[in-house]
Parts: sequence; C-alpha cells; structure tokens
Amino acid sequence: MKNLIVKTVVLFVIMLSINLIVTEKAEAQTRPTLAVLNIDTQGFDLTPKQMGNLVRIELEKLDTFDVLDRYDVAYLVDKHDLNIDNCYGKIGLVEAGITINTQKMLSGSVEMYGQTTIITLRLIDVASQTIERTHVQEFLNIPNEIQSMIRISMRQMFDLPIDKDMLHKLTKKYGHENAVNNPNKVRLNLAGPRMGATLFTGNTATFLAEAEQTGGYDAFPVMFQFGYQIEMQYLTHGNFQAIAEFLPTITGLDQGLVIPSFSFMNGLRHSKYGWEFAFGPTLSLTRQSEGYFDNDNVWIRETEYSTSQTINGFPITTRLDSRGNFILVPGFVLGFGKTFRSGNLNIPMNAYVIPRKEGFQFGFSFGYNAKKETI
Repeated sequence: MKNLIVKTVVLFVIMLSINLIVTEKAEAQTRPTLAVLNIDTQGFDLTPKQMGNLVRIELEKLDTFDVLDRYDVAYLVDKHDLNIDNCYGKIGLVEAGITINTQKMLSGSVEMYGQTTIITLRLIDVASQTIERTHVQEFLNIPNEIQSMIRISMRQMFDLPIDKDMLHKLTKKYGHENAVNNPNKVRLNLAGPRMGATLFTGNTATFLAEAEQTGGYDAFPVMFQFGYQIEMQYLTHGNFQAIAEFLPTITGLDQGLVIPSFSFMNGLRHSKYGWEFAFGPTLSLTRQSEGYFDNDNVWIRETEYSTSQTINGFPITTRLDSRGNFILVPGFVLGFGKTFRSGNLNIPMNAYVIPRKEGFQFGFSFGYNAKKETI
C-alpha cells in the first residue's frame, strides 16, 4: 500500500511538471515575435544602436513579446545585407520585418530640445503594414535618467502601471526639487571652522566689566570667539537650499574665560550668490547666582543674607556672577551672511544678533573650506 502511494505521488509530480513545461511553451508560441533595430537619437551621446539596446532591454522586462535577441538581430541583418542606419520609417521597418521574419517591429526616437527630452515609440505590425501603437512623452533634460524615461514610456505605451513618483520627478522641474530632476546642481556645503568676535551690550556688558570681588569678570565686553559649523542640506529648489546648522563655540579665551555655547539654526542659502540667513535657539553655559540690588545698587547674593534678615522689599533676581553656579541660559539667534569664493575656496562671512533682556549680543565670524556638493 505504501509503495502504491509513493508511485502515485511521483506520477503526479511528473505529470504536473510536463503540464507546466507544455503550458510555458504554448504561451511562448502565442506571444508575437518582435524586433528592435536602431532608435534615432538627437542631442545624446548614446548612438542609435546603443539606444536601441536600451529599448530592447526594457521591452524584454515587460515579458509581453518574444523579443529577438540583439545578437540574432545583428546576425540576420548581416546575413541579408540590410542597411538599418536610417531605417526608422514604417516602409523600411516593414521591409526589414519581412526579411528577418518577425511579426512586430518597434522603433522610435529620443530627441533633446533645449530643456526637454522627447521620447517617441512606434509599434508596427508587419503583416498589416500598419502602425499599431504610438506613444510620445516629454521629459526634463536629464541624460543620466534616460533608461528610467524609456522604462516609463514603454509601460505607458502598453497600458501597464508606472512609478508615478518617478514620472513626477522626471517631468516636473519645480514640482518637487530633488537629485533626479535637478541633476548636477552645485550646492555649497560650508561646514568648517568659524572664528570672529562678539560684543555684549547692556547689563551683560556692565556685569562682565565689574571686578571679580563683586561677581564680575573684570573683562572687556568684546571677546574672541571660535567654533566649528556642522551643517546639512535637506531641501533644494533651483539655486536655493534649506539648511540645518549646528554650531558649538567657545568665547573669551583671549581674556582667560571659557564660555561655551551651542546654536541650532535653520535657514536658506542661495547656492549661486552665496547669500544666506538662519535662525534658531542657542544655549550658553554661564555662571549665575540669585540675589538682589540694594539702595546703593550693590549686588547682594543669596549666600550673603539669611532668611532672618530682611531684604527690604528688594526684588529677587538672577544675574551673571563669576562666583555663582553653572547654568544653561537659553536664547534666540538670528544670523545672515554671504559666502565669497576664490577658486575652490569658500569663505563664509556671517553676522548675528542674540536679543536678551539683559542686553543684546552682536557677533561677526568668518570661516573657510573647499567643500562643494553636486546633487
């Protein structure tokens, strides 16, 4: 009984395999044969023969026709001494199709006109000597994406689903700016060192200038500043690019001080002319303490009075104090600038302002690098 079951299963597998093979051959035989010769090209580096090979590759991917292999086509052309250099019209293609014994012929052209690429495809039925299908599609002038254009045109011609997002990128220049529809666009990447000076005004300048014994820094309110800018471009539109910047800096080393700060900015830059502006939050690590100013405008810290002492109604506040504790002070920075170029060297110059109730902070910085990115 067991052997009978095994034999039955083996027989079933053999029968199923034979049926699949026969079905596959029958389907192959029902598919019409199709040949692709040269595709006319205007304004492209690819030759008509190379463009024909690209079209043939995309046509084979559709698995709709029995496409003649390019080597078989070349053999038949040589065997029958056919001149296909200018064989793009219906009459010539029909004659070639009869000679090489194929049912369909596919031809067309890929032409560049200014900023536009036009792909034209024609499917010719050899027996009836008629143009069975014609498809014309306009694209942007993006030579590096010619195979994607052919793929889309081919699928459109035979009413097959297409990648609509790719079609949008290849046909709408400013619909959604990206590396596909805006190729070889040079954009500035200004990551690199920054150095300059910053000016403190208002009460901040006063506190900095005070003696250390009273909580000041005995410092001049103009200080040297240096740091390093890290940036990322996340959106382009024509010559404009949206940028995100992270800029850690150290201020006051020229006066024996270490005042770190961290700025996170978002902005726009013009890649051609180098103008830019950015804005965002900034954090500074400074020493501050809580206390009040008496009638003589003397700063009294919290450690200098006890809860049993009266503060005579003076308001408690927080100020810059070299004797205080380190705290992060938030702020808002607004900057603008321009990049100058000398060969491959980029020299960004920027000015910025940080408004605070204790006083405005103004700054100027410059940097250098030799970075450019092509998208």
